Amino acid sequence: MADIIVKNAYVLTMDPDAGDLKNGTVVIEDGKITEIGEKTSESADTVIDAKHSVVMPGLVNTHTHAAMTLFRGYADDLQLADWLEGHIWPVEAKLTAEDVYKGSLLACLEMIKSGTTSFADMYFYMDETAKAVEASGLRASLCHGLIELWNEEKGEADLKEGKRFVRAWQGAADGRIKTMYGPHAPNTCSEEFLAKVREEANKDGAGIHIHLLETEAELLAMKERYGKCSVHLLEDIGFLGPDVLAAHCVWLSEGDIEILGKRGVNVSHNVISNMKLASGIAPVQKMLEKGVNVSLGTDGCASNNNLDLFEEMKTAALLHKVNTFNPTALPAQQVLQMSTVNGAKALGTETGMLKVGMKADLIVVDMKKPHLTPCFDVPSHLVYSARGSDVRTTIVNGKVLMDDYKVLALDEQKVMEEAQKAAEELVARVNA
Repeated sequence: MADIIVKNAYVLTMDPDAGDLKNGTVVIEDGKITEIGEKTSESADTVIDAKHSVVMPGLVNTHTHAAMTLFRGYADDLQLADWLEGHIWPVEAKLTAEDVYKGSLLACLEMIKSGTTSFADMYFYMDETAKAVEASGLRASLCHGLIELWNEEKGEADLKEGKRFVRAWQGAADGRIKTMYGPHAPNTCSEEFLAKVREEANKDGAGIHIHLLETEAELLAMKERYGKCSVHLLEDIGFLGPDVLAAHCVWLSEGDIEILGKRGVNVSHNVISNMKLASGIAPVQKMLEKGVNVSLGTDGCASNNNLDLFEEMKTAALLHKVNTFNPTALPAQQVLQMSTVNGAKALGTETGMLKVGMKADLIVVDMKKPHLTPCFDVPSHLVYSARGSDVRTTIVNGKVLMDDYKVLALDEQKVMEEAQKAAEELVARVNA
């Protein structure tokens, strides 16, 4: 007997070998997909009728700072230096572990409701984010942010904490939590420190999550300090590899792209955050042409304001069309791949497509909406017309976290109320 059967759905598998089913069934048992077809002879405790809906892989957010939901709308429309130094850093200095838990739980709630089933996160007090992930039922790749700032004592303490976190939480929450090392960026960590991080990651078999060439200021600072850009520095110290997840990658040269492709580095494209902070436009088309695995991330809510990957998909597709003066750039199917298959590859998880034997991380998108009527092309609708609020059911690791718009994994009202209170008290501490 199966655990869950999703029936009467348009099954968007994202599996190039299988194609889609216009009216299909997905069977789930022991956290995995056991059958995909038009019908099944199986019975199950939970049967979800997905008529007028699309069942598809859950979306993967490859770069965020979950607890920054508490800063949503706190400091908008500012120059980057003012935004960081005058607002974000002062409020981060007042964060408590409890704040991070409540902010992370709010992020998990938002992701459950908008179709994200897995995410990568770098921040502080990461035990609290891990606890939030554990409670919510989501899947995540987590790391403690390491910001050495050429201070050897601080670097040693940060790396010690990063290592402790990696070992404490790897494989936790029924295997839903993976851990990584999180050096902040090449312009906030010394060459020697980055080499140490690489060494520790190798020892622990852990991945590395890093910000890379997000701004022109980083590019210019690196050239002034080292006489080379961030990518070439990382290449020279043997840092890059297929276990590296690099966020942003806006200010890349042709040579940088060649290196990222050659080393199998995974890139997280954070289009809305890059637009909001006026950081620039990442050369996504060129990266994809060179075989770089490009996925999608939202960044934190201070520089995006929400965690809706449907919005991220549409924005990415449209920005790169107008930027290249090519309406065929980043077509819907390719953007869907970035948010599912490519994201899962970046995080090294057995998710991202609906395929027998893979983890049962999937969502049901309600297509019976005015803004989704009529429907001629499902991938097109999902990218250009759908919203995160159209997700009616979210399943992770074979567990139903939300069904028919009702969140089962968390107390929605309590999570929002506690986050609101935490945010207000945090800002009050800063203003005091």
